[in-house]
Amino acid sequence: MNVGRIVTSVTIENAADLSRSLSCDALVDTGASFMVLPREWKHRLGAFESSTEIDVETATQETIRAEVCGPVRIQIQGFRPIFNEVVFVDMKPSNGDFEPLIGYIVLEQSQASVDILGHRLVPNKHIDLKSVIQDYFTEQVKFN
Repeated sequence: MNVGRIVTSVTIENAADLSRSLSCDALVDTGASFMVLPREWKHRLGAFESSTEIDVETATQETIRAEVCGPVRIQIQGFRPIFNEVVFVDMKPSNGDFEPLIGYIVLEQSQASVDILGHRLVPNKHIDLKSVIQDYFTEQVKFN
């Protein structure tokens, strides 16, 4: 185990065709928002109902093109499955292996928290709706 790195198993399935799936180890990256996969794996999940090209900023502050696809079913090992989207980017393999990322939105939806001291994911007892409700009412005030 590398100090400061949390890697966990995750399964991603195309929600429109659950026979199209992949399982991998992924780095927990709270600086990322989505589930990020190498573009080279996209064909393994088949055709998606939705696909959009967007610009994203990397950890090195470089702006690159990415493809957001979905819906997908994502299940982090030991946590409840969720439905979301994945982001495909061009990745360079490190030591011959790609390094998929699990972002904070996927973690929150899966009710997974990062245990920094134990270098692992731990279950949340509940989802915090206070900030979601506050954000909703803040947006309503802006538009009314």
